[in-house]
Amino acid sequence: MLGLRTTIYKVSDLQEAKKWYADAFQIEPYFDEPFYVGFNIKGYELGLLPEEVKKGENVLSYWGVENIQTEFDRFIALGAIAHEAPTNVGGELMVATVLDPWSNVIGLIYNPYFKLP
Repeated sequence: MLGLRTTIYKVSDLQEAKKWYADAFQIEPYFDEPFYVGFNIKGYELGLLPEEVKKGENVLSYWGVENIQTEFDRFIALGAIAHEAPTNVGGELMVATVLDPWSNVIGLIYNPYFKLP
């Protein structure tokens, strides 16, 4: 196993989602087609797919942040809905989740112990 490479969120309005995610992650997509929009987030893929079937909360990916409360609040200000407020899960580890406007769960994590190889 090589670690997280891609997280995909299904959305009902690809153009609206593209703008929202560009604002939320503060980056423009590098791949933009009617069937897929891809963002490179510090070497990891965030993909948007047109929604074809109902989704559930069966996938959760955490995106690393330096200040979890600041980022949690910023996502809420952009229209996300609080799902799980920032919580300490041991040591200095903090996690939180929000729902994007299409009800996808976005995980945020502050993990000072994680180091890329």
